Amino acid sequence: MNDALDVEQLRSETPGCADGMHFNHSGASLPSRSTLAAIWDYLRKEATEGPMEAANGASTLLEEVRADTAALIGAKPNEIAFLGSGSTAWGAAFSALPSLVAGDRILVGRQEWGGNLATMQDAAARAGARVETIPVRDDGSIDAGGLASMIDERVRLVSLTWLPANGGLINDAAAVGRVTKAAGIPYFIDAGQALGQIPIDVASLGCDVLKAAGRKFLRGPRGTAILYIRQEFMPRLTPRYLDVLSGPIVDGVVKIRNDARRFEAGEISPALIFGLGIATRQARTLGIAVIRKRINTLANGLRDNLRSIPNVMVRDLGTELSGIVSFTVESIPATEVRAALAGRQIAIGANGVPYTPLDMVARGLDQIARASVSYLNTLSEIARLSEAVADIARRA
Repeated sequence: MNDALDVEQLRSETPGCADGMHFNHSGASLPSRSTLAAIWDYLRKEATEGPMEAANGASTLLEEVRADTAALIGAKPNEIAFLGSGSTAWGAAFSALPSLVAGDRILVGRQEWGGNLATMQDAAARAGARVETIPVRDDGSIDAGGLASMIDERVRLVSLTWLPANGGLINDAAAVGRVTKAAGIPYFIDAGQALGQIPIDVASLGCDVLKAAGRKFLRGPRGTAILYIRQEFMPRLTPRYLDVLSGPIVDGVVKIRNDARRFEAGEISPALIFGLGIATRQARTLGIAVIRKRINTLANGLRDNLRSIPNVMVRDLGTELSGIVSFTVESIPATEVRAALAGRQIAIGANGVPYTPLDMVARGLDQIARASVSYLNTLSEIARLSEAVADIARRA
């Protein structure tokens, strides 16, 4: 593991760094030239040999990517499945749980991702079950003690978005895991904003299921996601659909795989998975702890700058913070702030209520501007972003 990053070298290997400033890494980060090359090289192989023929020689390399991915989060290779998106991965695992019945309860964090929440609320409504929100602490983070007081025999699932999409909060996911483990209740973690940004160890977290898209802080390609299923939890999940990879018929009997690939379809993109593999190996080589340290320094500097600007309010909650910096500019919608910055070749995000509905409604927010920081960003970019926001705020 390196104890420092050669940022200029890393930026020179990232084509997107030459065009404007990118502060939307929590939406999708900038891939490296090596990641792009892995994708293109495989697509060329498909074009010359034929897609099915190229796949015949790809299985060993795909398993190497699976092993690297598992190592990144402290899992075993047979606990990892590759899917096309984080939402697909989470939905596949959720739908494989035993069906809800009237009176069942699902407990969720206040910052639960809107897609996960919609899936749970729809299933609960059809069954006569309930989705309930876990209390938060004074700093806005999940209250594991409050969760413990909610547990009874009707609770079927606890779901937590570890790092919310609408701000810098980092929830204490391991504390939640200790509660669920003691109670024997399934525990799902949405780690979409954590993968590639902070260290992940699934054993320490105590989760049964964890999912994350590859396109965010890990810098993998869009169209990739990982799904972790704890090996001992696997028998409790029955996939809602199968194919010849996940559940082949052998001697007239369906044989569902006994590893996480029971959730994979035979039709995946090796090119994208190879790109994900390059991004994963790069993150492991650089060291997630080193990445985390640099992101934290840059993000805290940006927060300090924004707090000093009149008419700007930093909206981040929590004691331990991530690289997602959320803010609002008085009387200017976040979408307009994003557009104004885009006009200066500065990319940020803008989130509305659907992304994190429980938290946004609880805090009386309809939009937030979201500047998410990567280790690729520089102090000069932080300064220029801050100056641009100050200029926009002067119009307020």
